[in-house]
Amino acid sequence: MNGGDMVCFAVSEEKNQGLKEKMKALGIRERDLEEKFVRSSGKGGQKVNKTSTCVYIKHLPTGIQVKCMRERSQSINRFLARRELVEKIERKSGHGISDELRKQRIIKQKRRRKRRFVNKLEKVDGSRATNHEGMS
Repeated sequence: MNGGDMVCFAVSEEKNQGLKEKMKALGIRERDLEEKFVRSSGKGGQKVNKTSTCVYIKHLPTGIQVKCMRERSQSINRFLARRELVEKIERKSGHGISDELRKQRIIKQKRRRKRRFVNKLEKVDGSRATNHEGMS
């Protein structure tokens, strides 16, 4: 643990810090969280079947619960579950994400989808697409 009672996850320091600040702003403390680890389901094969990568978090003061099994890494799922919990608490308390932040997330998501689509085309076509200026 670094500096407070916040756990450090296998994501960038910037993302760790952003989550820590949001939790602090909303008054969410690590000791108010009940965390359980269960086996995930879905893609991942033997790795998922043998390890407890699914994260279940309950915020004791509000009773809000989150279950996350998006990634094969427990650490990343712990981060994602906390981020989802913070968003739920924000919505419940009326501190929802701003329209500007929502627009930025949608733009980022569209770029990601476009990049995946172009990569898929490259694999099928076998040639490299020439116009990548619009993708950054």
